[in-house]
Amino acid sequence: MVELFGTEDRLLKTLEGTYPMVEVHARGNAVVLKGPESQVAAAKHLVSEMVELIRAGKDIAPQDMTRSAKMIENGESKPADVLSQSIISSRGKTIRPKTLGQKAYVDAIDNNTIVFGIGPAGTGKTYLAMAKAVQALQRKEISRIILTRPAVEAGEKLGFLPGTLNDKIDPYLRPLFDALHDMLDPESIPKLMTSGTIEVAPLAYMRGRTLNDAFIILDEAQNTTPEQMKMFLTRLGFNSKMIVTGDVTQIDLPGGTSGLRLAAEVLKDVEDMHFSLLTAEDVVRHSLVARIVEAYSKHDDVKLAKKASDNLAAQKRIAKKATDQ
Repeated sequence: MVELFGTEDRLLKTLEGTYPMVEVHARGNAVVLKGPESQVAAAKHLVSEMVELIRAGKDIAPQDMTRSAKMIENGESKPADVLSQSIISSRGKTIRPKTLGQKAYVDAIDNNTIVFGIGPAGTGKTYLAMAKAVQALQRKEISRIILTRPAVEAGEKLGFLPGTLNDKIDPYLRPLFDALHDMLDPESIPKLMTSGTIEVAPLAYMRGRTLNDAFIILDEAQNTTPEQMKMFLTRLGFNSKMIVTGDVTQIDLPGGTSGLRLAAEVLKDVEDMHFSLLTAEDVVRHSLVARIVEAYSKHDDVKLAKKASDNLAAQKRIAKKATDQ
């Protein structure tokens, strides 16, 4: 009961907030729910799922309860099945998928050689890919991890950066280092990089290589050109996996077509490749991030609808002018 309701009854308060029409009472070793039948049934289902997770030894946060309630509401997979899938544990922290979309993404990585993770910021595209890479390395399924991303600034020109090559590329690759520090002992990372077990390099350095026995992650792939994307994908060697992550709504290329967008069109029917599309519902950062993503999506939809309406009006004007002539 202590684990079910959490410290200072945080989870109990989350349960009450999720189903405001349901009264929740804890009596001894029992939970009593009172309210409208449909709401009580949903709350009972949620409590049962949380109990199942606790029995499986999982720690529950308020966000887990909120996401589970949404899964139940949508009639999706059992929340306990989604939240009980651990990838790796590091320094007392377990990394696991937290939404149905994330679970489908992780399963796709297990079942395919090349996986594209496409979705907005905060959906765990890169983080989960890194966790799967570390898991594969620990299981000795591969012998090295290769992390890369294009060196493109996000809307600002930073100019020439001082220092050595490593100093120059560090700002671009810092998000990958941050994820590594969450998953491995920080003291072991320099040793693994020195030995070549973990390699972090800009995309431009991939040309001419064949990457065997490796787990390769291309991050921020929306900022690749079609030529760079083709070059990267054709580096695949034997006993290797590739994960390509990106957000097609955050393209910082100075001009031209995004290699990620073109790849989604050209390669969608190729066997042993999978495209996982994550949405605002898969955002696992602060709850405000999901609302920000949704607001921008709605704004973009309105702009597209207006553009389509303007184009249709222009075509009608042209047709009328031709008829009058």
